[in-house]
Amino acid sequence: RGDVVVFHYPRDPEKSYIKRVIALPGDRISIDQGNVWVNGKQLHEPYVPAQYRDSRSMPEMIVPPDCYFMMGDHRSISSDSREFGPVERSLIYGKAAFIYWPARDVGVVH
Repeated sequence: RGDVVVFHYPRDPEKSYIKRVIALPGDRISIDQGNVWVNGKQLHEPYVPAQYRDSRSMPEMIVPPDCYFMMGDHRSISSDSREFGPVERSLIYGKAAFIYWPARDVGVVH
């Protein structure tokens, strides 16, 4: 949980996405007006810039076995598991380690 990973987009495996792992297999996740809750505890998310927060909500779900719930750090513009659902483990193929774009953010992924 918390790692930024690279995976094949579930709706088109020819495309790759980079998102943060928010919930693991078996976790209960819900979103209330932009606040993310995992297993009954609100996540502290300093990696989400204030200007990219949003107020979307999502009812509670349990992440299926061998799947992960992914969210982008730019929540207001992110296509992520809120849209396409949990990502199967078999689609994940790497961990992001370095930011190279935009240039002002170049550095190690946190």
